[in-house]
Amino acid sequence: MSTTHLEYSPQPRSTAERLLALLKSRGPQTAAELGAALGTTGENARQQLVKLAADGLATAQTTAQGVGRPTQVWRLTERGHARFPDGHAELTVSLLRGVREVLGAEALDQLIAAREDQMRVAYGAALAAAQDVEARLTALAEIRTGEGYMAEWRPAEDGDGWLLVENHCPICAAAAFCQGFCRAELTIFQEALGPDCTVERDEHILLGARRCAYRVRRKAA
Repeated sequence: MSTTHLEYSPQPRSTAERLLALLKSRGPQTAAELGAALGTTGENARQQLVKLAADGLATAQTTAQGVGRPTQVWRLTERGHARFPDGHAELTVSLLRGVREVLGAEALDQLIAAREDQMRVAYGAALAAAQDVEARLTALAEIRTGEGYMAEWRPAEDGDGWLLVENHCPICAAAAFCQGFCRAELTIFQEALGPDCTVERDEHILLGARRCAYRVRRKAA
C-alpha cells in the first residue's frame, strides 16, 4: 500500500492537503461538494479521496438520500485528524501531570493564569485597531488560526449574532486533562470582543462535537 506523507500547514498547497483541510474545517462532504470547493470536478476529487482512503486518512459512508442512487459522503478517519497539529499532546499532558503531582493543583492554576495573561496581552494588541464586532471577530479568528485552531467566523444562520468556529484544537489533550484551559479561553474571548458583546460556547470538542463553536451576541442597549 502506498503512503501519502502529508503535514498540515496553515495554507495547504497540494490537492490532498486541501481535501484534508476541507474535510477538517467543513465536516463530511460528497466528492461533488469537495470538487466544487476545489474548483474541479467531483470525479477528480473522488480519485484523490480514494488515494487518501488507501492511506487510511479518509473514508466514505454510503447514505440513502431520497429517491435515486445512494450518495457517498467522505469524512476524515482518526488517522486523518491526527495529521493536524496536536500541540505535542503526550509531552504536554505529562508535564501538566507532573506540575500537579509535584507542585500541587494551585501551581497548575497559576500556570493556566499565566497563560491567560499572555493571551490577554497578545489578543488585546491584535484587536486594538478593530472598531466593531465583525472587525474584532476577523482579528480574533486570524490570531487563533495562526495558533493552529483553524478559526473562522460567520453571521449565525438563524440571525442571532455571529458564530466563531474553531475546526481544530491543537491543545485538545491538555484541555481534556485540565478544563481550566477552556474556561480561560472563554474568558479571554469575552474580554477581547469587548463589553458590548456576550460569548457562549455552543459546541465543544471535548463533549464529542466535531468543532468548538462560540455564539457571539451584541448586548441589548
